[in-house]
Amino acid sequence: MSKNIDTIPIEVLILTVDHDVKGTVHVAKYTSSNRELTDLLNDKERRFLAVTDAEIINRKSGGPPRKYNFLEIHMDYILMVHPSTQVLFKESTRAQEDIARFRDLREKLNRTKF
Repeated sequence: MSKNIDTIPIEVLILTVDHDVKGTVHVAKYTSSNRELTDLLNDKERRFLAVTDAEIINRKSGGPPRKYNFLEIHMDYILMVHPSTQVLFKESTRAQEDIARFRDLREKLNRTKF
């Protein structure tokens, strides 16, 4: 695959209803700072998001990840996209402990009446 000099790669985690997709999306180099992914996802002409070096993890089956050099995901199935630098990966024991504490705190707050 040839590299486009007008784009920059961003490693992302994409969440769909059933899957986590880790990979790279290529965004316009000339977009204003911190808006690259937002502009890409809000483009009305775009129906699919192209992902390179993709790894798909099925959250329901828990099987091994499937890997693809190139993948297209229909925009209607994307729930959330995170740059990977902002993602807490599930493999970290510390991250799992933090998530459990956060869920406990949220449940306590939800039971508290103001």
